Amino acid sequence: MQQKSQKKAELLDNEKPAAVVAPITTGYTVKISNYGWDQSDKFVKIYITLTGVHQVPTENVQVHFTERSFDLLVKNLNGKSYSMIVNNLLKPISVEGSSKKVKTDTVLILCRKKVENTRWDYLTQVEKECKEKEKPSYDTETDPSEGLMNVLKKIYEDGDDDMKRTINKAWVESREKQAKGDTEF
Repeated sequence: MQQKSQKKAELLDNEKPAAVVAPITTGYTVKISNYGWDQSDKFVKIYITLTGVHQVPTENVQVHFTERSFDLLVKNLNGKSYSMIVNNLLKPISVEGSSKKVKTDTVLILCRKKVENTRWDYLTQVEKECKEKEKPSYDTETDPSEGLMNVLKKIYEDGDDDMKRTINKAWVESREKQAKGDTEF
């Protein structure tokens, strides 16, 4: 009985691999937030600067495209992985026509426009919404001084304590001059 259990243990030991290979571990994943972009009639081009990226194996630079997004993963570059995910592109792209190029210290992502000869004012829908909220609305039918007051209100709301004190001081001085009858600026 003991011999049988020893033989079973030996068989189990023989079934184990001779050497366990430890997976290549990279440090941590760095989120890429700094990039540039440009466009042509057919492509939206995203430029990501990563020092030494041209020295990693090409299979370590992966890009996955969908109709309205892409994600980039660069594995094991100087002991770290780098990731960039861009969702909600402004307009749809062609997944089949999109690609990546690795150049010296740069990854170039080429998103093929589904509708050629269209201009993208923004890269993503979110960027468009944020920028359009910041734009002042110009209404030709209202009083021009009302627009100036709205700008000052926005500066006041967004400003720090020093900015608020400065605006309050100017406001009080202006009111005092108007009360005295001095309208000269």
